Amino acid sequence: MWLGIWLAVLGLALGIVLGLNLPITIPQAYAKYMSVAALAALDSVFGGIRAAMEDHYDNRIFITGFFSNALLAAGLAFIGERLGIDLYLAAVVAFGVRLFQNLAIIRRHLLKK
Repeated sequence: MWLGIWLAVLGLALGIVLGLNLPITIPQAYAKYMSVAALAALDSVFGGIRAAMEDHYDNRIFITGFFSNALLAAGLAFIGERLGIDLYLAAVVAFGVRLFQNLAIIRRHLLKK
């Protein structure tokens, strides 16, 4: 169990380091889509870590949740842009709240041990 958690944390750290050091730029037109998709994906990662700590992690649930959350968030941003409203903010709030809740639960698990 702990190996999986450390691999996830290592993968997240490696992704952040690579993302900050590679000279890839995203056009301004795609900034909203990428930001909410990244937030949704990060929420899925923390949810997977939480599930592993609670001993009910399922890889199929994690993978499908990872991609469906990212696609839903990007889709909300797209639809909102077409309607002329900032609908992506709904995804930012929803995934932001879940992200902080998962992080708080992970912190509690780590402090209890």
